Amino acid sequence: MIDTTRIDWSKDPAGLIPAIVQDPTDGSVLMLGYMNQEALEITQAKGLVTFYSRSRQKIWTKGETSGHTLLLKSLRLDCDGDTLLIEAKPQGPTCHTGTETCWGERSSSSNLQFLNELDDTIDQRSIKRPAGSYTTQLFEGGLKKMAQKVGEEGVEVAIAALVENDEALLGEAADLVFHLMVLLRARNLHLADVTRILEQRHRR
Repeated sequence: MIDTTRIDWSKDPAGLIPAIVQDPTDGSVLMLGYMNQEALEITQAKGLVTFYSRSRQKIWTKGETSGHTLLLKSLRLDCDGDTLLIEAKPQGPTCHTGTETCWGERSSSSNLQFLNELDDTIDQRSIKRPAGSYTTQLFEGGLKKMAQKVGEEGVEVAIAALVENDEALLGEAADLVFHLMVLLRARNLHLADVTRILEQRHRR
């Protein structure tokens, strides 16, 4: 994932570099750990974030006892070659105290946070396909039917905007966003990918 020859392991006497872990869905900083060369190699090979414990002086994979692993999404090295930024999907609370991050729970100041939770739920539905789930029905219907459903919801939003009240418009908009998220997941994409495009356009 990264060019390990750019890493300057010599800056620390023990050959360790800080590794900041961030949730790719909302940018939350989950924890700070330390890696040596072996821990980094294991992380890239297995796809599970692995650290070197300074207190126990041993390699450890996050969640090896609790089951709350960190699934590796990406690795980036800073400009000085001595700090890693890791994007990883948490499988449960990250902190050993039971909180979502090592700084407590994530901020719930924005309702947009719920979109990340919904995205996670859609991900799980796409994998597990529980019986009786409407989302399961959408996935099993195939991409063509999903696309058709998004088109139908888009038309309903337009109609609601012209002839219905605000509550009806919001309800139709919610339906459209949900079905769009399912369609994106069927193509292995997420709402966060759409957000990146919007951000890029905004900054031009």
